[in-house]
Amino acid sequence: MRHIPPEELMPIFASMKLKLHPRDHMIVSLPLDEKVKALDLYKSLEPFNSITVDSEEVSLVLSVDDWENMRPNFYEYLVEGPYRVITFDIVLDLSLVGFLSVVSAVLAEAGISIYTISTYLRDHILIKSKEAAEAMRLLEKLIRRSNTN
Repeated sequence: MRHIPPEELMPIFASMKLKLHPRDHMIVSLPLDEKVKALDLYKSLEPFNSITVDSEEVSLVLSVDDWENMRPNFYEYLVEGPYRVITFDIVLDLSLVGFLSVVSAVLAEAGISIYTISTYLRDHILIKSKEAAEAMRLLEKLIRRSNTN
């Protein structure tokens, strides 16, 4: 791992905890005209799940089991997975610059792609399930390196 966080980010990475969510997840794209149905079905889901509605689609991130239960309600969709969710368990200031660029660089160096979700307080990444253990190892190494500098 050649990438070292900028000095101002070292305390952030040093105090960060990682949470690997136990269930596999899927990333689903639905047509925009399915928004009302998707939002209604989404109400009953337990964390970790995400829904984003933009001008072109409804995008869902939900557990494999939740998707299997929800899927019969939709006729048109795109789906990718399975993925595992890693949460950066630290409250991040919204003015923080460069946090995800460090994470992305560390994982990209190992050929691991990420799908990011940011909430008000935390950032999350989705990693292909088969690469989750390696991603966790690399991120834990980043944390250790930040603690020693």
